[in-house]
Amino acid sequence: MKRITNILVLIWIGLFGMLSAHAISPGSKVENFSLTDSRGQQHSLTDYQKKKAILLIFISTKCPVSNAYNQRLAKLYADYAAKGVAILGINANRNETAEMINAHAKKHGFKFPILLDKKNIIADELGAKVTPEAFLLSNQLTLLYHGHIDDSQREAQVKKTGLRDALNEALAGKQVTDKLSKPFGCSIKRVRK
Repeated sequence: MKRITNILVLIWIGLFGMLSAHAISPGSKVENFSLTDSRGQQHSLTDYQKKKAILLIFISTKCPVSNAYNQRLAKLYADYAAKGVAILGINANRNETAEMINAHAKKHGFKFPILLDKKNIIADELGAKVTPEAFLLSNQLTLLYHGHIDDSQREAQVKKTGLRDALNEALAGKQVTDKLSKPFGCSIKRVRK
């Protein structure tokens, strides 16, 4: 029994390592990709290279942690879109339809497109694991920041604003000080492969 447990632990570590190995690290270049949004329009990363920065946020309609950030996401758009930041939501959950995503976006006042990563290809390439999870890119598609939006699901308890700090530094032409933070939330409901 102990041998079987050890084997299962090794398999789990191996699978976790394989998932983690695909995560890109700050300073790495993100390959251009194209995804269709929940309304059927196609978007490529290169469409946004005239902006000062590109923010990708993996979100969900069903995850209570992601939903706790709905107001903060709408505020991020209000605060940063006019400053030259392209904000793109990405939904990589197999159990959420375009109709659900559109209704959710409308209900919460999202003015940014929500891209459908139907086969988790982009989530896998970036190493996204949870919702919400943020990836801030330069307009040259270099990863500047990866992690949480802030450090608490409860807005009143936020102490660290990792994503906003990274956005402010990037827009000021400075190096991002804290390039990584630990994202938390619901696991992305991936397509079984």
